[in-house]
Amino acid sequence: MTIKRREFLLFLGASAGTIALSSCEQKSPTGKITKSPTTSIYTNNINFQPVKGPMPLFTNNQEFSTDKIQPISNTSSNPQIETYSNYEIVDDLILPESFTYDIIGSWGDKIGDSRFGYNNDYLSYLETGENQGLLTINFEYISGLPWIATYQKVMGKSLPFFEVIKALKFAGEKVIDFQELTDENPLKKQIREIAKEAMIDMGIGVISLRREPDGKWVRTNSEFDRRITGISGLEDGRYLNSTGPAVAVFNKTEKGKGYEDNLGDKIIGSFANCAGGTTPWGTVFSAEENFQSYVEESVYPDGTSYQPSNNPLFIGEEGVVGLGSVFGLAGNKYGWMVEVDPANPDDYGIKHTWLGRYRHEAVGIRAEAGKPLAFYSGCDRRSGHLYKFVSKDIVKEPTDKANSQLLSDGMLYGAKFNPDGTGSWVPLKADTPVNPDLPDVHVNGMINLPKRPDGGSFKATTPKDIEDFKQKYQTLADLYEGNAQEKQGAILIDAHLAANAVGITCTARPEDTQVAQDGTLFIAFTSGYPSSSDGSPDKRIFKGPDGEAYEYGWIMRLTEDNNQPDAMKFTWQMFATGGEPTAGGLGFSNPDNIEFDAKGNLWIVTDISTSKHNREVPQNRIGKDGKPLDQANLCSLFGNNSIWYIPTSGPNAGEAYLFGIAPMESETCGPFFTPDQKTLFVAIQHPGEYHGIRQNMASETRQLAMKTTDGREFIQNRKVPIGSNWPSKKVNDSPKPSVVAIRRLDSTAIT
Repeated sequence: MTIKRREFLLFLGASAGTIALSSCEQKSPTGKITKSPTTSIYTNNINFQPVKGPMPLFTNNQEFSTDKIQPISNTSSNPQIETYSNYEIVDDLILPESFTYDIIGSWGDKIGDSRFGYNNDYLSYLETGENQGLLTINFEYISGLPWIATYQKVMGKSLPFFEVIKALKFAGEKVIDFQELTDENPLKKQIREIAKEAMIDMGIGVISLRREPDGKWVRTNSEFDRRITGISGLEDGRYLNSTGPAVAVFNKTEKGKGYEDNLGDKIIGSFANCAGGTTPWGTVFSAEENFQSYVEESVYPDGTSYQPSNNPLFIGEEGVVGLGSVFGLAGNKYGWMVEVDPANPDDYGIKHTWLGRYRHEAVGIRAEAGKPLAFYSGCDRRSGHLYKFVSKDIVKEPTDKANSQLLSDGMLYGAKFNPDGTGSWVPLKADTPVNPDLPDVHVNGMINLPKRPDGGSFKATTPKDIEDFKQKYQTLADLYEGNAQEKQGAILIDAHLAANAVGITCTARPEDTQVAQDGTLFIAFTSGYPSSSDGSPDKRIFKGPDGEAYEYGWIMRLTEDNNQPDAMKFTWQMFATGGEPTAGGLGFSNPDNIEFDAKGNLWIVTDISTSKHNREVPQNRIGKDGKPLDQANLCSLFGNNSIWYIPTSGPNAGEAYLFGIAPMESETCGPFFTPDQKTLFVAIQHPGEYHGIRQNMASETRQLAMKTTDGREFIQNRKVPIGSNWPSKKVNDSPKPSVVAIRRLDSTAIT
């Protein structure tokens, strides 16, 4: 009998708590340096030896002279084919020789009166003294398979997964409307128990650290250690606060069109916390990204929420979603930027609504004395926009914590990109003219627009759809309801659709925004492929080397007019392009978080979807249907997710060097340097997400049609572990999301 993965998940939910898993230590215990396969010579101006990934690179497999790169000769015997015909993926964080890493914390570890959550993402280190500080950590989401499979072993207690999954299966349903269950139904208590634990595993954490004389980092468990969870305030009174125009919607005295939680401007919890940013005045911003997985994203024209039951509970392989319906959460209170002061143990977060509600991914902060404050952030969806908030008042002193008050008044703008490398900022306010881009400028010929008089959206697919929309609605004021403040709040609550309506450019999943030392903005665009539901990027702007839709992503550099933070015009250019070197890429795929070191060099971590890691690629790259594989199906060529280094000056400027390779089925997130540049903190998210626990060190060899840097195809035999046991690396041990501190063995600066 063949058991499908989904059926296995149901079985796993029943048995994960009762299977006794054996454990024996590997030869290389945690804490020992993992040596990586490397090139035979250091590259010019690079002070580490790049690791050897599965793909031939110009920067890894060429002879280097003192002044320039000399390409491999085009001979019948290509050394790249000999070197890369066999490759083994390792279930560990692979770093260059002379580097090591410390495990700072893992899922389930104690933090204050709570625990280290799941799928750690953005990291921010605030130095509080010599060799000590506070690390703020985002916990983004739940990976269904490993979370369910390992919960009992990691937490030392069980959850009623089997009972709930059995009830779902018996009812023939995939979802349950929690609100319809009676209090007498035992299923209601079981669902709430699971949902509560899942919500605790999301949000924000603060932990205190100290660096020992040998360079190793250890936790100190101080009074500052605390958690902000997905349900903070529900039982403990630790509500989050809010500022800006959306507060007028939250505090409506007259009942609006939609659901209300009757909490006014108080907010229960924060979840889906992905990337973020750190201010010069020492606070940390956490981005609520894929909140639509837990509460309803759509709102009514007055900014009020749909009923929680519109997004009911689901427990399965894709995760534990629809959690907000269990607790009656109002969807319009999620999808914001949350500010936390890690040095204030009584601070549990403020949501600044002038920054807009959308699928936030990171924030770039520009604070200069005598100028308005500028915050840049992207909406991580296929068709998401790049936004900029500009404060009404100016910054007096960049390190003054009073700067947080500047976020209470200003304007939110969206970027309008022009194909000629110029652009402008369009305000999201009531009198901005409605002027959507035509559907045919987008990769999939579709754009979502606000649906009126109802809430939500509709798909515009023809020029006539756009013309009719513009005839009916002249400005954003015609699309939203309420008094002046409430209308502005509703626009910000519905920022993505409002931005579509006024012609702000649909982009290619803008995941990170970082302001460089010279004031220019760098943006990581992860993928230019379309989505059938969300939409797609403008194909005039986001196109690959061949002029077509491009999966592998880009890093863009944006320069404000006269280098002013409040400029209304800018220029842009692509700084780095992902993809295979033979096709014009730099060797990475799907850039996610980015970070600058003190020397101004760019660091990139990648986010290739877990399901695409290391899949077989047949000869000639032809699929079973006889058609060439598209780029989405070729992401497996790049192997595991990884860490990259791009110098921004010197003879190697613009080249990409492979610094690290992540454990199996995981993602590298949130790179952050200590001020002395001796430590790079990185979050390792969702190891074992696709296959769960690696059983008995299982692996298999797969064949992939690779290409040399000069375009020759060859077959690589790639040995791939099945699942993960990281970070312990012990046989059959549970994979756990963890935060690591990367450092040199000799305690010198990383770069």
